[in-house]
Amino acid sequence: FNYMDNIIIAIDGYAATGKSTLAKRLANHLDYIYVDTGAMYRAVTLYALQNDWLDTKISSQNKAIQQLDKVKIRFQLVNKKQHTFLNDKDVEAIIRTPEVSDRVSEVAAIPEVRNVLVSQQRAMGIKKRIVMDGRDIGTVVFPNAECKFFLTATPEVRAKRRLLELDLAGIDTTFNEVLENVKKRDKLDSSRSVAPLVKAADALLIDVSELTIKNAFNALLKVVSSHLLDDD
Repeated sequence: FNYMDNIIIAIDGYAATGKSTLAKRLANHLDYIYVDTGAMYRAVTLYALQNDWLDTKISSQNKAIQQLDKVKIRFQLVNKKQHTFLNDKDVEAIIRTPEVSDRVSEVAAIPEVRNVLVSQQRAMGIKKRIVMDGRDIGTVVFPNAECKFFLTATPEVRAKRRLLELDLAGIDTTFNEVLENVKKRDKLDSSRSVAPLVKAADALLIDVSELTIKNAFNALLKVVSSHLLDDD
């Protein structure tokens, strides 16, 4: 059948549940555009670290608000893989480091940062035909998205996956450090006052603890296909 309809697919969920991997595969399969909102927050976090936003709470808020217009984020294919560019510099590798991971939830909780990035994300979805993953896509960015998923898995499973990613990227760390980071991010993401991580009422909950990426992808694709066929 033909994928004729233009819909928005929102994939939310906890850190290291494979949201980005699954979103990329879906976008590729459907010939949709993939938007990595996590990378956007990581890029702002990197900028914040490089420019000493994060020294004290009050000053970080003020500096963030004053300098947000200097933060330009875009995505570009490099060797057929999507890379994140911050102010025209390829930062794909550095935004995945533990230093950035440790602070990203903190930066994402600053209301002004969220407001700027959410408006950029909404602009990307005007023509639909996008797959977007993050923490608040189905609840805040696109509450009317036609297709919503919420991914979960045990902290241990997620820490193992994240450790494997970091090993492949040549980043040296331990399982316990990664597990601690995963749990810390869960707490920060779920308890923040601005756009906390919660499942949208109409999102399909998928526990990927026992699923391979292939099985998870097939489960998501089946649901997306039914949405596209329903709309025909």
